[in-house]
Amino acid sequence: MNAKVNSEGSKFDALKWVVVVAIVAAGVVGNSVYSDQSLFYRVVALIVLALVAGFVSLQTAKGKAFFTLFKEAKQEIRKVVWPTRQETAQTTLIVVVVVLIVGLMLWGLDSLLSWLVSGAIG
Repeated sequence: MNAKVNSEGSKFDALKWVVVVAIVAAGVVGNSVYSDQSLFYRVVALIVLALVAGFVSLQTAKGKAFFTLFKEAKQEIRKVVWPTRQETAQTTLIVVVVVLIVGLMLWGLDSLLSWLVSGAIG
């Protein structure tokens, strides 16, 4: 019986995704059909259609899973210990110095190889 409920849910989910695709397609086609209208009205209509499509997609199993993942990601971001301004500046300085050193080494190696090749071929 549980498999039957999941099967019906997935059938409705497929229908909901078809509705989402139809809403997005209507927005794309409507934007080109009404291209002579004011940009403001077209943008408002596209935002409304995007919100409706988002609401419908959140009613599906994958949409609910995405929303749960989004909420959990926000909680994890709050747990991150961000570096201080001084740590960020020091790390940036170290990266810039290392990049300059490696760039100079590659330039020197390229110049050496170019000099050797030009000497070999005359």
